[in-house]
Amino acid sequence: MTRRSLLAGAGAGLALAGLAACTPGGGGSLKPAADKSDTEKTLKWANWPLYIDQDDKGQYPTIMMFEKQSGIKVTYEEAIPTNEDFYAKVKDNLLLGKDIGFDVMTLTDYFAARMVRQGLVQPLGINDAAMKNAKNNLLPVYQDIAYDPGREYSLPWQSGLTGLAWAKSWSKVGPTSVDELWDPKLKGKIALLDQWTDTMAVIMASMGVDIAGNWGDTEYEAAIEVLTKQVQDGQVRAFTGNDYSELFKSGDIVACTGWSGDIFVMNTEAGSDKWGFNIPDKGGYLWSDNFMLPMGSAHKKNAQKLIDFYYEPEVAATVAAYVNYITPVNGAQEAMKKVDPSLADNPLIFPTADTLARAKAFRQITPAEDKKYATLFEKAKVA
Repeated sequence: MTRRSLLAGAGAGLALAGLAACTPGGGGSLKPAADKSDTEKTLKWANWPLYIDQDDKGQYPTIMMFEKQSGIKVTYEEAIPTNEDFYAKVKDNLLLGKDIGFDVMTLTDYFAARMVRQGLVQPLGINDAAMKNAKNNLLPVYQDIAYDPGREYSLPWQSGLTGLAWAKSWSKVGPTSVDELWDPKLKGKIALLDQWTDTMAVIMASMGVDIAGNWGDTEYEAAIEVLTKQVQDGQVRAFTGNDYSELFKSGDIVACTGWSGDIFVMNTEAGSDKWGFNIPDKGGYLWSDNFMLPMGSAHKKNAQKLIDFYYEPEVAATVAAYVNYITPVNGAQEAMKKVDPSLADNPLIFPTADTLARAKAFRQITPAEDKKYATLFEKAKVA
């Protein structure tokens, strides 16, 4: 079970469509809780399963290091099975700005955007002295995002790329454009991700749409027409989460839209370089899970110290070596030469600047758009 397999079933498009209507005092009326960090050296962190370094005893070495260095006791819980499930557990207090039982939560972009828009999270203080590492070591590609310009409310924990995956038994170089998946010779031999954000991001980019920029229904519906045709023609064998790995292994598919971290894991498990991953020339999709502080968190200074600790390059490299996702921390690749030299040049953990420049996150999507676009995608899948 990987981080992305958990996300794959999240139903991202529909879950928060009604959030704006049901948020008491939304849109910035809530105020951050009084900070008790000076007298309470504690911190509670909600994260996803299998998403931090862990030793054979089930302990978390970097957290233990932080506790020793800071004197802050961290309660770490794998409390986020999906963004939606976590929200369902904490929403009553979250919407009222009360303590949700966690000072730090790690939410995916599409969900983080709603937290920012509804005024449910407090500023991280990126320009505070306590956040020196975060300020200086955040890679340029992450420094601005549509839903949070200047990173006032969010900072990436780990990231991943959506692009094109393929079996090297079929092609050594692999596809560099989504259009190559539509080759009639591949009829019934490709798969697409079962999330509108991931699949439609690469299709729209292939059509020249800047997914982080100014686009709307016209551009999205044009991309849906492309998808619908491929489904009707029998080009697409299946829509999947990261269970496309099994379709690769059985030989049922030779290419798909996929996630960078999965390909790393598949090759590691196989003990050979059987599968490849490319960001399409016209663009892929960059997603992140983000540190955020709910309004009810009463330990902001403690949280700042934790976040800043994980923006130390050697600490970031230690985590990346275990979770195999992309670290947003500048200097982590150099530090990886000491942590695990075999991973220092792995492009699926440390993509080149050119690769990252071709991967973008969506502009901020409204709840109404979320619902509409997810519905259109679901209809196209069964066209």
